[in-house]
Amino acid sequence: MTASAARLSEVLAPVVEKTGADLENVDVSKAGKRSVVRVVVDRDGGVSMDDVADVSRAVSEALDGLDEAEPGILGPSYVLEVTSPGVERPLTAPRHWRRNVGRLVTVVLHEGPNVTGRVTAADDEKVVLDVDGTERILPLPDVVRGTVQVEFSRKGEEDDA
Repeated sequence: MTASAARLSEVLAPVVEKTGADLENVDVSKAGKRSVVRVVVDRDGGVSMDDVADVSRAVSEALDGLDEAEPGILGPSYVLEVTSPGVERPLTAPRHWRRNVGRLVTVVLHEGPNVTGRVTAADDEKVVLDVDGTERILPLPDVVRGTVQVEFSRKGEEDDA
């Protein structure tokens, strides 16, 4: 029997937090006889390769300890993958918005049309967007999610080149 993602999240969240990162997601899937444990982490300022290595070591030790305490919980063997979230990750938590200040986003609201603008500020209660030169304050309870828009060249960057 393989551990659930919820059970692993419970065990790994404090371990990841000690490395200075946030646990964004844990996914457990089967790959033949092995389990694949995918751990997604993020932190303010982004996640470097050194950060991924540090988190990977800490998570690996925690999983080995869990497997020792509860033999077979991870199946006969497992593969650990530690990564950072991709640009396609939905922005749902206040920290997601804060980490994307300066980025162009499309926001899905509970009521009303979608809004596209550049995040200029964010805190635990609201996100502030620049929508075509007009400041728009969106209370987070009104927001379903946001999605970062991929920009190949930001307005003004071509002038800098």
